[in-house]
Amino acid sequence: MTAALLYPFILVAGALQALGNAMNAQLRGKLVNPWLAATVSFLPIVFVFATLFFTMPTPLPNLASLSKMPWYAPLGGVAGAVAVFGGLAFIDKVGAGPFNGLTLTANILTSLAMDAFGLFGLQASGFKPLPWLGGLLMAVGVTFIARSGGKTEGGETGMGGKLLYPFILVAGALMAIGVVWNAQLRGALENPWLAALVSFVPVVFVFALLFLLRPSPLPSRADVAGVRWWMPLAGLTGAVAVFAGLLFVDKVGAGAFNGLLITANLLTSVALDHFGWFGMKQVKAGPPRLIGAALMVGGIVLISLF
Repeated sequence: MTAALLYPFILVAGALQALGNAMNAQLRGKLVNPWLAATVSFLPIVFVFATLFFTMPTPLPNLASLSKMPWYAPLGGVAGAVAVFGGLAFIDKVGAGPFNGLTLTANILTSLAMDAFGLFGLQASGFKPLPWLGGLLMAVGVTFIARSGGKTEGGETGMGGKLLYPFILVAGALMAIGVVWNAQLRGALENPWLAALVSFVPVVFVFALLFLLRPSPLPSRADVAGVRWWMPLAGLTGAVAVFAGLLFVDKVGAGAFNGLLITANLLTSVALDHFGWFGMKQVKAGPPRLIGAALMVGGIVLISLF
């Protein structure tokens, strides 16, 4: 199977990732405590992948493949979860536009750097001007989309919110790195269901531990009663992107994979805002957002083809 045939699956994963972000925002609003919300979001993922692994337990890794596994490979899920929790914790302080713009820009630039220098076991492709031009177009496109909807309730993001920008950039970089670490984990463990399970178990453990240490505030009965059936499934929709990374990132490259994922994510996000789906505040897709979307599509073409 050629790499280009995998692109539709990656685009679907990116769209589901965007849906998961919107669903997670609703879940956090109902459960009040961000640690509890994150735990509830990730628990179904562990259950599903554990069930799939017990149903299809082969192939299993051998001692030779385990001995070659990098120490950081099982932490891919934790690295990606930093961005998920960053959204829970910071999005109301800096605005959705700046948060998504910073994380996704850091993601694609980190992905291109990993491809160019062959970091974390990837095959080094060297510096190629056109993919980096594509990354620049995507960054500009993200900026157009972010500036058209990146205000908090009090107006423009204040100085306090801007102090969080370095942390958000790090979260975006870790998101890209986590995809590659997960691919390394899958290579060592051989069974993709086992790899996904190992990737997500530490995430649930960390969030559950933090919730036990900081159990307040807790949701009221009215809050819990307002949880819709689809809200706890937010993690599962986002997990499709993680699983796609396990399977496909070594076949298409980190830059192309994350570029496709990000483009589908943001285009779906624009549609979510435009139509007000999943409880999102309705923000019409005006010219800045459409220009940004067009720039992102042009950027991913350059990254994917060159």
